[in-house]
Amino acid sequence: MQVHAADTVAVALRPLRAGEQVALAGASHVLAQDIPQGHKFSLKAHRAGDRVVKYGLPIGRASAAIAPGEHVHSHNLVTALVGEEQYVPGRASLSTGAATFDEEPVWQGYRRADGRAATRNEIWILPTVGCVALTAEQIARSAEQRHAALISAGKIDGIIAYPHPHGCSQLGDDLAGTRALLAGLAAHPNAAGVLLLGLGCESNQLAALIDAIPLSARAKVRSLSSQAAGDELAEAGAIIDAMVAEAAQAQREPLPLGALVVGLKCGGSDGFSGLTANPLLGRFSETLAAAGGTPILTEIPEIFGAEQALLDRAVDAQVFGAAATLVNRFKRYYLDQGLPVSENPSPGNIAGGITTLEEKSAGAVQKAGTAPLTSVIAYGAQADRPGLALLEAPGNDAVSSTALTAAGATLVLFTTGRGTPLGFPAPTVKIASNRALATSKQHWIDFDASAALEGTVETVDRAFMNRLIAIASGERTAAERAGQRAIAIWKKGVTL
Repeated sequence: MQVHAADTVAVALRPLRAGEQVALAGASHVLAQDIPQGHKFSLKAHRAGDRVVKYGLPIGRASAAIAPGEHVHSHNLVTALVGEEQYVPGRASLSTGAATFDEEPVWQGYRRADGRAATRNEIWILPTVGCVALTAEQIARSAEQRHAALISAGKIDGIIAYPHPHGCSQLGDDLAGTRALLAGLAAHPNAAGVLLLGLGCESNQLAALIDAIPLSARAKVRSLSSQAAGDELAEAGAIIDAMVAEAAQAQREPLPLGALVVGLKCGGSDGFSGLTANPLLGRFSETLAAAGGTPILTEIPEIFGAEQALLDRAVDAQVFGAAATLVNRFKRYYLDQGLPVSENPSPGNIAGGITTLEEKSAGAVQKAGTAPLTSVIAYGAQADRPGLALLEAPGNDAVSSTALTAAGATLVLFTTGRGTPLGFPAPTVKIASNRALATSKQHWIDFDASAALEGTVETVDRAFMNRLIAIASGERTAAERAGQRAIAIWKKGVTL
């Protein structure tokens, strides 16, 4: 496949053999080497130093001469990224490829007191510090056993603890980041009730954490200091029981598509991610934004090299400036550690056919489609307006997906070409970029985006929308069925 008319490389949709003749864009190409599935081969002669183009964007420079039909990968393609840039406002076309439907999709969700919509009705236990993380899990297990009948009847969707190792021996911005992240999770609409479980002597004190939670969400939050309690297990159990009784009164009701806040994530990407799964999310993001909903894009280091196309869609100068500053701040974060900004892709990405960070980024930003960029969100803060939001967080799967949840995402759409079982507090929808993964890991995967290579885009979009509506309305994801629910906090400072 030649993705864009300006591309100087094409992608092998199946393993290709040396000597095979491939016809693309009115020309015939004889392959000089075997080309693994998902990898690239050259459509033209490149001299050393020439730009190599994929998705219509430069993905690096040839490090040696490349003849037509040759395999293009890490042996002859290198990054051109160097560091911070001076970005210039542009004007991108916002013509949309959004999917259209005869009727606006409607899902069944919970409307909370603050007006936000929830896809789940759960009780969450958030430890302030790693010292009581296992205690939080113990409390959750006991409570789920006591309330098994209500969970089975669908009155509540679960009682879940989210352990982590942080909250003490932290200073300054590092501690503030932990507190902001936990405060964002405590405010999440999917949590009908939240128990903040503290130890008592930790840096992340309960009072300061409660102060960081938005006022509109504090009514559902309870706290307990384990050192101050008599029997912390019994006292926590009583608090949870009261929360369950109240949460069980909630009822699902019809809600519009625009009530959804959706996190966009890719992990374990391969050469197909930018061809199938990420464009699928892009079309959905455009549809969601047009309906008044909020798609959230993050993984800032994984837009390096493709950021200008995103910045060009900023709705005003303030949003453009905030987004440009965020990208350069991340680059400076790398450079201050003595690391290149291009220290990506991962070994799994490379094995799947992705060579440079520019190539990975050009595929990754497709998750947002052409939706206008309306806001930039700090780590731990919540999305507060419709349209595409850009969230401060790194590329790490667990850290960025947790940040998306704390920002208010009630679904996390996670594309992958290599596969992963891990899920996060918001229902995590795993979308396979290739048929082999979808077939071999059916217990991990919720949707097979590779169908876009075989059928019509409209058919795939409709099937994907139907799947998301079912999950938003209560159908469990593969990760939820497996009990794969976790959080990870971005630790970026010194430890005492």
